[in-house]
Amino acid sequence: MYRYTDFDRLFIRQRAAQFRDQLQRHLRGELSDDDFKPLRLQNGWYIQRHAPMLRVAIPYGELSAQQLRTLARVAREFDRVTEGPFAGQGGVGHFTTRQNIQFNWIPLQRAADVMDLLAEADLHGIQTSGNCIRNITTDALAGIAPDEAVDPRPYCELLRQWSTLHPEFAFLPRKFKIAVTGASDDRAAIAWHDIGLQLLRNDAGEVGFRVLVGGGMGRTPLIASTIADFVPWHDILLFLEAIVRVYNLYGRRDNLYKARIKILVKAEGQAFIDAVLAEYEALRRDDALGAALRLREADLQRVQAMFEPPRDWVARPPAPSPDAPTIEADPAFQRWRARQVHAHRLPGLVAVTLSIKRPDQAPGDVSAEQLDALADLADRFSAGEARVTHEQNLLLPWVHATALPALWQAARALGLAGAHRGRLTDLIACPGGDLCALANARTTPIALQVLQRYQDPDELEALGDIALHISGCMNSCGHHHSGHIGILGVDKDGTEWYQLTLGGSDGQAAHGPARAGRVVGPAFAADEIGDALQAVLDTYLELRQPGERLLDTVQRVGGAPFRAATDSVRRTTAEPVET
Repeated sequence: MYRYTDFDRLFIRQRAAQFRDQLQRHLRGELSDDDFKPLRLQNGWYIQRHAPMLRVAIPYGELSAQQLRTLARVAREFDRVTEGPFAGQGGVGHFTTRQNIQFNWIPLQRAADVMDLLAEADLHGIQTSGNCIRNITTDALAGIAPDEAVDPRPYCELLRQWSTLHPEFAFLPRKFKIAVTGASDDRAAIAWHDIGLQLLRNDAGEVGFRVLVGGGMGRTPLIASTIADFVPWHDILLFLEAIVRVYNLYGRRDNLYKARIKILVKAEGQAFIDAVLAEYEALRRDDALGAALRLREADLQRVQAMFEPPRDWVARPPAPSPDAPTIEADPAFQRWRARQVHAHRLPGLVAVTLSIKRPDQAPGDVSAEQLDALADLADRFSAGEARVTHEQNLLLPWVHATALPALWQAARALGLAGAHRGRLTDLIACPGGDLCALANARTTPIALQVLQRYQDPDELEALGDIALHISGCMNSCGHHHSGHIGILGVDKDGTEWYQLTLGGSDGQAAHGPARAGRVVGPAFAADEIGDALQAVLDTYLELRQPGERLLDTVQRVGGAPFRAATDSVRRTTAEPVET
């Protein structure tokens, strides 16, 4: 994984010192709330429903064991409520769908101390909020997936360096998200991002990018459009600079709900593409800017060297444990291996997803003790490295296949050996109304209801692959639009209601092209949504053809049978909410 240079470390320490000065001036009354707001946001600090929330960047999802232990310290020492109506809350981090981690109970007075601690471990919250280019994300299997044409991580790092504190793009019309994949199977959901990049090789073997622009969720879910089939890798910063310049110039600033680049792309169509191409050509002809932004082979090689496999680790496989044959015969181990273990491009190695989905814990939540335990697993089984996944789990990328029985035993003892990947219980959920100031409804009770209700592994196996995504409001942080089943929390006269959608896809090959799910009738009351979900599943089992998954059945028969089935469980009615 990338190793910070002296420059990198000096940079984030200086940023932390700058934030401390800003915070102290704010606490003394010298900076108003309005003046301090953009400063704290671009360092990752929100003011949420009950307390400040910190979002820490995990660039392209990679974490060292040392960094996991630092995050455990943040949870243990700072994210605690010791008095008042919320006493006992905290001590927990929350992995997000965009490869960040959030803490929800840190007092603002202690924010600068947290930033100093993070900086010591090469961590920060820079540009995890605000109307700027956010954390660059990628596939959790980047650099190790057998279907990968090019490792995207070095390019993600170069994009991170280009976009961090970019003087022209600090105050865009709205937040801006970029995702990159180098694989044939899009596990980074690039079509749902403001910019999606797919690394590929042309017929001559040269590396370049297919560039998609204008994807996003929220009130107007839109799939990104391809505006370039092949941009040479050394010109990619020039091309991205052109896109963001055009957006910064023409994106709407008069309406928060129409400020994302997806609205501009939809409204202007070819005119937007023409403007980007014209700006790109102008940048290429500009001797000074062209030279500054054009990547050189030396730039790439310098960063690529940071992402070499841990060769000493790879060369020393552990001896199989004596009880390995007994463990391998255990049906629970076999189920876990079939679900949670991924193929690897290096012989003798595998990658393993550790499930952060438990019936007593919100999806993506990890306690300080669990973070420390995950660090120990990374050290013991994965060369000291772990990765945050889009599905709010943690992946170990460098596991020797011979160590799987021992890893399973250790993960099982920690409650992290669930065989959930791809199943209904591998659900995605935002923090919702329990914590978020924007949410209309709680998500955690709905998620826990599902996790508790569907515990039978044979039942989950019979249901097959199902992506359930839950959001607490239209901002779609739970990605409900891309779920095979989506649940959206809505408000009706101060009461929580839940809207059901079917047929969405994040764009992985097995799920078909990226698309938004369709609404299934009016919303359901909080005490009805669980039964409505069961009605969907029962209808699917009744209508499916041999080998057909839920997504296939929905595409084949349409939404009418599912609406009829769910209507039978509706005891009260809310009007449909437009999405």
